[in-house]
Amino acid sequence: MSQPYARPRSESDVPAAVTPASPTSTYRLQLCPEFPFSAAEAAVPHLASLGVSHLHLSPVLEAVPGSTHGYDVTDHTRVRVELGGEPGLRALATTARGHGLGLVLDIVPNHMAVPRPLHLNRPLWEVLREGPHSPYARWFDIDWEANGGQVLLPVLAGPPGPGEFTADGELLRHGEHEFPLRAGTAGLPMPELLAAQWYRPAGWREARAGLNYRRFFTISELIGVRVEDPGVFAATHAKVVELVRDGVAEGLRIDHVDGLADPEEYLRRLRTAVGDGCWVVVEKILARPERLPSGWAVAGTTGYDALHRVDGLFADPEGVRALADRYGETTGLPGWEETAAACAREVLTVALAAELATLERMAGPDLGHAVRELLIAYPVYRPYPGGPGPAPQALAEAAGRAGAQAVAEVRDLLLRDRAFAARFAQTSAALRAKSLEDRAFYRYAPLLSATEVGGEPGDPAVAAAEFHAYCAELERDRPASGTVLSTHDTKRSADVRARIAVLSQLPGLMDEPAPAGADPQLAWVARQSALGLGEAPDRADRLAAALLKAAREAGLRTSWTDPDEAYEAGIEALTRHPGAESAQFAAAARANLLGMTLLHLAMPGVPEVYQGAETEYRALVDPDNRRPVRFPVEALARLDAGAEPRDPAEEKLALTAGLLRLRRDRPELFTGYAPLAARGPAAEHCVAFARGPGLVAVATRLSHRLAVAGGWRDTVLPLPPGRWTPLGHKTTYESEAPLTALLHLTPALALLRTD
Repeated sequence: MSQPYARPRSESDVPAAVTPASPTSTYRLQLCPEFPFSAAEAAVPHLASLGVSHLHLSPVLEAVPGSTHGYDVTDHTRVRVELGGEPGLRALATTARGHGLGLVLDIVPNHMAVPRPLHLNRPLWEVLREGPHSPYARWFDIDWEANGGQVLLPVLAGPPGPGEFTADGELLRHGEHEFPLRAGTAGLPMPELLAAQWYRPAGWREARAGLNYRRFFTISELIGVRVEDPGVFAATHAKVVELVRDGVAEGLRIDHVDGLADPEEYLRRLRTAVGDGCWVVVEKILARPERLPSGWAVAGTTGYDALHRVDGLFADPEGVRALADRYGETTGLPGWEETAAACAREVLTVALAAELATLERMAGPDLGHAVRELLIAYPVYRPYPGGPGPAPQALAEAAGRAGAQAVAEVRDLLLRDRAFAARFAQTSAALRAKSLEDRAFYRYAPLLSATEVGGEPGDPAVAAAEFHAYCAELERDRPASGTVLSTHDTKRSADVRARIAVLSQLPGLMDEPAPAGADPQLAWVARQSALGLGEAPDRADRLAAALLKAAREAGLRTSWTDPDEAYEAGIEALTRHPGAESAQFAAAARANLLGMTLLHLAMPGVPEVYQGAETEYRALVDPDNRRPVRFPVEALARLDAGAEPRDPAEEKLALTAGLLRLRRDRPELFTGYAPLAARGPAAEHCVAFARGPGLVAVATRLSHRLAVAGGWRDTVLPLPPGRWTPLGHKTTYESEAPLTALLHLTPALALLRTD
């Protein structure tokens, strides 16, 4: 067993960290046993040359053995041995510092693993042995009044049968599973021994309705942690705070902040512990009109709000509507709003039935229906304790189904009962994530580039004016907030989405009929996935895995819990589409690829480059997007030696390195924000803005529609005063630039003021 948690420092014992200012950019690395700290250390010279200022590491604390992601934490007091342990992490930090780079750590405050073997999670093991009297009982949200006072442990493959359990000393065994025996119960007859424990091992299907501990979404193998308890916070953060204090880490990414009972109080406590110099961002999904609470002591979000705005610029609203109509005709499935509502009801009443039962029990039998309807109607991920109550829209919708009086009583309960409000908020966040991201986004497929975390598939297009307003607000309110286009959680990498988004300009490409006998809904997913991935290594196998996941998540014909083998056998046939692309498609895909890259790296915020995405990076849903990365070391060296880019991948690499190096070497250029409006017949196809004293970014949007309309013609871009030279070129412009000349060789570029 691991050693017990040491006595944590009190918050007053921890000195404030002395760290540099916010990163100029970050680079995400997915650590795992096959890519440990030593492999990251070997990549440092390339990443320093690329121009990033900080390496953003996936979780580094002890996790389930063999974990490929690290979010299943088992021990907060140790750096993960499989990655190289604390010596390996400190060596990486030293090497990174020697190349001018800092480290940002991804931390997981919301949950821990229910691992195999269970004793790897020492606090949970002690709770199972000692029950509610354990000093660790306050770590977990366990409803001891449910299930006869036993924690349901849905870890078995099926319902246990007679004679399957054995007792051995202080252990209860079932196959490979081991459980702790409650003191004084060894030697009892097996039925009495099982009844005397503080837990009940059960088949995994029982979790759906019988679980009595808070978990991460619907994953029973991840148990929620009550980090709002000051003692639990101190114990689970002591090592992280030590690493910040020692200068090993200069920033933190907070995973799933919506899972916490009181995010604002947690972030206040964290800020006190790590000091003002530590850059902190939170993984927070914001709806389009939603803003991060102003009282949160963080630089901002991890950047899904920026992803949605950048993606939306490259979606043609007319084509989106045409695709939605065609999708409805060929599949017979409803539109987005109806799909989202249906998925919310399904997930809440089935997958989250245990969580719903807890809330109904807390609210009382007369209010159970109103609780359910208010959760389904809630328009954003969650409310916050002490913040405003449910939005009028949610109240009105819920009242229409459950009665105004009952909904009003639930609203009052949310405002006066802090425990109920916290659990309602935590359940709301899980419901949104599971019903939208993990069901509705797979079920509604007119344009798959729009079904991304934080997106609005029913209305994905973003006008240039809206993008500019968002950027100006970001620069004003949270200029050090993170921005992303690809992450370990995106369902498709940015470059795959850039290709799929072309369909909004060429919706006729989806008129090809589905293969005979194929599921028309999955055929839409397959066709777009094939176009997005294009020619790629192991293409058929990667498509098949992504399509199987898409079909099971959608839950229309098969599912994870009840797979339809006959239906799934037909998926392979949908991977055979050649994925051939016309010259029109290729040109529009290149424009999207480079335009999205430019805007992301030049706009306000701290941009993050996902591993391998400094060049063209095509990946589907995890685990495809966590495949081993090949860094483009040779290509970058060739470009640095003066070679011209050979293809869009190298164009992207040159653009990425150029802007990241500017961010590192001339950060003053990336301050302020001023939209620039083109003038002429094709002005709507130009997105441009000025930053700081000498940077202008210019990108082409909806390039195929532009080409069909006759190109730029005499459209010009007025420039700020001075002489302006495109990055990597020699031509100089003053006063204004004809877009025909400026964007002749590339659809997206940055200009520097050279006077």
